[in-house]
Amino acid sequence: MPNRRRFLSQVLMGGTAAIVLAGCGEEIASADSTTRREGAASKGVTSVSVAEKETWKLSEAEWRERLTPEQFHVLRKEGTERAGTSPLDKQYGEGTYHCAGCDLPLFTADMKFDSGTGWPSFFQTIEGAVETKRDFKLILPRTEYHCARCGGHQGHVFNDGPAPTGLRYCNNGVALRFAAAEATG
Repeated sequence: MPNRRRFLSQVLMGGTAAIVLAGCGEEIASADSTTRREGAASKGVTSVSVAEKETWKLSEAEWRERLTPEQFHVLRKEGTERAGTSPLDKQYGEGTYHCAGCDLPLFTADMKFDSGTGWPSFFQTIEGAVETKRDFKLILPRTEYHCARCGGHQGHVFNDGPAPTGLRYCNNGVALRFAAAEATG
C-alpha cells in the first residue's frame, strides 16, 4: 500500500503521465466503455461463433477451483502479472492462444509480435473473441479487454502496435493457454 500511496502522490503532485504509462504506450482512442474491438480473420480461424461465445457464469468458488491463484488474480480480479515472467512472451511457434479461463481462442500465432514490453503482444484478435471497456485504475483512462465468453481480464490495448492495425493487445501470459498447431505431413 505505501507504494500505491507514493505513486498516487507523485501523479497528483505533478508527476508525469510517463510514470503511469511507462512501457504501456499510447492508449487506443475509443469512445466509451462498451466499444468492441474485433480482429480480422487469420490462418484458418476466421471468427468466434455465437455458440462458442455463450457466456460462462461461474461462482467465485467455481473460478477459484478451476484456476491457479495467479490466473484467478488476473482473470477474475483484473490483476496484472509482472513483466517478463511469462514464457508465452517468447513463444513464437505456430498455434493458437486461448483464454486460460474458458479456452476460447483469442489470437493466432501470426497475430503475435515482439513488443519488447515483457508481455505477450498481438496486433489483432480473432474476430468476436474480445470485448473492451474503459479502465481508470491508474487515473488516466486505458482500454481494457476481456474474453468475450467468460469475461476474463486479458490486458489492455494501445495504439502503438505494428501494421496493419497499429494496435498492441498487451496480454497477461497467465491469462492465456497456447495450443501448438498440429504438424501436417
